[in-house]
Amino acid sequence: MTETTVVTFAVLEVAPEPYAVAPILTARIGIAATGDTPIHAIALRCQVRIDPLRRNYSDDEASALTDLFGTRDRWSSTQHTFLWQHTTAMVPGFECTTQIGLPLTCTYDFEVSSAKYLHALRDGAVPLQFLFSGTLFVPGTRGFSVQQVPWDREDRYAMPISVWRDLIAQHFPNTGWLRLNRDTVDTLAGYRSAQGLLSHDEAIMSLLARAAEDVR
Repeated sequence: MTETTVVTFAVLEVAPEPYAVAPILTARIGIAATGDTPIHAIALRCQVRIDPLRRNYSDDEASALTDLFGTRDRWSSTQHTFLWQHTTAMVPGFECTTQIGLPLTCTYDFEVSSAKYLHALRDGAVPLQFLFSGTLFVPGTRGFSVQQVPWDREDRYAMPISVWRDLIAQHFPNTGWLRLNRDTVDTLAGYRSAQGLLSHDEAIMSLLARAAEDVR
């Protein structure tokens, strides 16, 4: 009978992937296996969650988080751990310990809760929770045996918010993204053309200036 192999996981570091076309962070994962049985491979799955209750927030951050959690007096009932993303990786064969890079795809779309949360943070760390699962391939009586990663394999990691900010600045320097209704985009394009403006950014700034004049 094949002995059950116990594996554990630890998040060692999260850093921007420097040469990726899209914004991607790489989580460096340390993996340890008990006993002398070599691991042929692991088909690793990971659910990455954000746990907002595990940090404090300045007044500016609290104001920016109103859309997600409401006002501070409601946070005891509105702040819950929420999903950031699912990710996978194939772990090559190893004995005892190894390290792998786990890709974390990021977005700057403010309609996505995780991006809105990350953008609201001014300093400090992002409290992350990594929940690991997957399939282990180990030696067996017929060449190899298949085992499941136990459901309770997890780790926590406090990622400096500067890591995410550096990644976004690398891919979207001094810019942000807003999703608009198609009719709004068409109307804005028409205004831009009529006013002889060079970009949608200039069109929006022109409209904001006119609005400010109306208020005065």
